[in-house]
Amino acid sequence: MTHTPAISRLFEPARLGALHLPNRLVMAPLTRNRAGADGVPQPIMTTYYAQRASAGLIIAEAATPNAVGQTYPHIPAIYNERHVAGWRHVTEAVRAAGGRMFLQLQHGGRVGHPDNSGLVPVAPSPVPLPETIHTPDGRQDAVVPREMTLDDIRSTVADFATAARNALDAGFAGVEVHAANGHLLHQFMSQGTNRRTDAYGGSVTGRIRFAVEVTQAVAEAIGPDRVGLRISPGNTINGIDEGDTGNIYPALIEALADSGLAYLHLVFADPDQPLFHDLRKSWPGTLIANPALGWGTPLPADGGMQAGERLLTAGADLIALGRAFLANPDLVERLRIGAPLNPVRDQHMMYVGGETGYTDYPVLAAVQHRAETQPGSEPAYAHAPAPAPAPAPAPAPAPAGP
Repeated sequence: MTHTPAISRLFEPARLGALHLPNRLVMAPLTRNRAGADGVPQPIMTTYYAQRASAGLIIAEAATPNAVGQTYPHIPAIYNERHVAGWRHVTEAVRAAGGRMFLQLQHGGRVGHPDNSGLVPVAPSPVPLPETIHTPDGRQDAVVPREMTLDDIRSTVADFATAARNALDAGFAGVEVHAANGHLLHQFMSQGTNRRTDAYGGSVTGRIRFAVEVTQAVAEAIGPDRVGLRISPGNTINGIDEGDTGNIYPALIEALADSGLAYLHLVFADPDQPLFHDLRKSWPGTLIANPALGWGTPLPADGGMQAGERLLTAGADLIALGRAFLANPDLVERLRIGAPLNPVRDQHMMYVGGETGYTDYPVLAAVQHRAETQPGSEPAYAHAPAPAPAPAPAPAPAPAGP
């Protein structure tokens, strides 16, 4: 059953740095494990992103800036020419379909395994992930990460900057630095994972230093108006215990407020929480808010539209939605006209590879055609139309070990 469409600020145009966005709906970065074993984006990823090009902005899934930063199998990367070439097919298809893309840069830190990357994970301190981790041979116990030396820190900062330059070479309009969800930058900011006593630990100033240096280095490499920062205050995913959420994030925002960044991306944003309003007041630029819809709970029938409108009213500028875009290639049009949404199917399909649960969610035209020709039938998960993917780069061997 359709619902009556309403006038919403979500469909108003906006600006993000030099970009003109036709609407305020952002496709959040969603890890989907469809890259090659060597981190090279595959042709199916070209189809997937081109299908969703009507989003005001697509933030492509997390790509690792170096080999040791890999989290799980088949995660895309952006540290060599094969990665750049693979991503270029994606960005060209999205632009041809009228879309705009940033690429998220993510280093997993302790969220990794030698069977995934060939390397022992690194982290601010030798504190292992308190849960098993997915590998090609199934779930395994996490290993104790190697504590990063000062040279490791400096080289990782440089790797992020190089990855950002690579992203622009691949055709992205900008990058998002991932400092959320329990990955490396978040690990440095959190008391439970950062037990250092040097300049990168101890005090709040020390614990935010790595995230600040990475963000500033990326901004210097490609220009601050091409750089966003993603944070998730209070998020305990991947065993994170921040310890002092109310102190760490105001300090981080204060350190970066004058950097001229394109945006701040706040995950699980809740307009009923004081921290949301404190960060909004402190951040002078564009705020992207991802509604706190509750992972693992059913997706709202409106895909998060009402929650997004509340966040706009509370001061957000753009609204990032994840699962709604995952299941609805034409989400913007569905929300605009009040059409029903595809439900998210088995969440396991998000990560198993292949077309099922990835590129086979139907667009409205396919659903309507089936209803007209086969009354009473269930919607078929036919392939959503998309530009034909460009040829993939020639296969290359996986990167060597250390």
